[in-house]
Amino acid sequence: MTKNKNNLAIWNTRIKDNTSRLFKKAGNSIDIDKRLYKEDIAGSIAHVEMLFKQKIISLKIKSKIIYGLIKIEKEISNKKFNFKNDYEDIHMNIEKRLFQIIGEDAGYIHTARSRNDQVITDFKMWIKTANKEIGITIDEIIKSTIKLASKNIYTIMPGFTHLKNAQAVSFAHYLMAYVEMFNRDKKRFKDNLDNLDENPLGVAALTGTSFNIDRNYTTKKLGFKKPTNNSIDTVSDRDFVLDFLYSASVCSMHISRISEELIIWNSDGFNLINLSDKIVTGSSIMPQKKNPDLLEYLRGKTGNSYGNLFSMLTILKGLPLSYFKDLQDDKEIIFKSYDTLLICLKIFNEVLKNIKPNKNRMLELANSGYITATDLADYLVKNHTMSFRAAYEKTAAIVNLAERKKKYLHELTLKEFNKIEPKLTNDVLKVFDLGNSVNSKISYGGTSFANIKKMIMKYKKQK
Repeated sequence: MTKNKNNLAIWNTRIKDNTSRLFKKAGNSIDIDKRLYKEDIAGSIAHVEMLFKQKIISLKIKSKIIYGLIKIEKEISNKKFNFKNDYEDIHMNIEKRLFQIIGEDAGYIHTARSRNDQVITDFKMWIKTANKEIGITIDEIIKSTIKLASKNIYTIMPGFTHLKNAQAVSFAHYLMAYVEMFNRDKKRFKDNLDNLDENPLGVAALTGTSFNIDRNYTTKKLGFKKPTNNSIDTVSDRDFVLDFLYSASVCSMHISRISEELIIWNSDGFNLINLSDKIVTGSSIMPQKKNPDLLEYLRGKTGNSYGNLFSMLTILKGLPLSYFKDLQDDKEIIFKSYDTLLICLKIFNEVLKNIKPNKNRMLELANSGYITATDLADYLVKNHTMSFRAAYEKTAAIVNLAERKKKYLHELTLKEFNKIEPKLTNDVLKVFDLGNSVNSKISYGGTSFANIKKMIMKYKKQK
């Protein structure tokens, strides 16, 4: 076997001139992809075990390579490994170190594979773990939200459309809307696992290999469901990267939406919630200020997630098959999205544990804006044989009357009601009770207290 002399690049026997310093810097990815070291070593161990099983390498060579790889993993884990920029990426750094430990037998490690299938195998393994970790963290968000909702089933607030008072709802029902969103996020990340569960190892550079390898063996060893079907597609496929980035973007958007809501509710104009001192900051000039900076941080980070998704889409849009250097950026992009989303989820979980509803203010605001008007229209339909459109017109006229008289609906006298609709009796006054209003929404998914309790119990039972 030709010796890899002087620690030169593996392709140095073909390319005679030294690579320019600028290109070395541009092409180097070790600072990014070194976090794939565990996956890279696991993939290499499975690969050499398969090579031995298929009688492509001897037991002695297999044992030496695995010994060297385990030693390298310990060195990296214990921060005693010297990563070298000259070796470009995690794969070559590990391989070069393997040569130092076991000698020329290290050269057998790359039999029947390429860095192309090697990197995508590492990457898929890493993203599988990332999807699971994000799913676990979203579960924590869901639990914290349900816990807050459980304490506020009977807390009444206005529901908004166009940020205008619309109808009375339970604060718990509002919170459970976000449980639905985060549950969809969790499902998206779970679906990603199903979609990427195909083993790339063994497709080599792009055409497969002439060696008699067993891809089903490495598939089982590495925890994939099955091997990929087409070698060219395998090395050029980054759909699983887009799936993760899209899921991260949607989840970030949900965090941003509720953060925006809480920022508005915490404002002096609304004053619907109070934020603990643990999650606010002060002003350098205004001593009275308590600013919702963490929520603003969460809202702002969504832009980073979107940018990462569009960066990857743009990289892929003009690429013919199969592998190109353009794809090197995929790891930096996804690591950034993962790191950002994970910290945002953890911060948001902390926020949920440090907010309290201002119940009196919620009730006060719910009593304004004529938010029981729809209840009145429904009452007219149920009790006075009107079509909803006729009832709508009658109710609108009653609201106009209350507005002219500067009264709430429940402050109008029966005589005033009868000017618009003579059939009305004192029985109509119960319609304007906010508790009755909320509890009357009994349709599945509605805000009645019984519905909310059932939905909370449903989610508490889910694992």
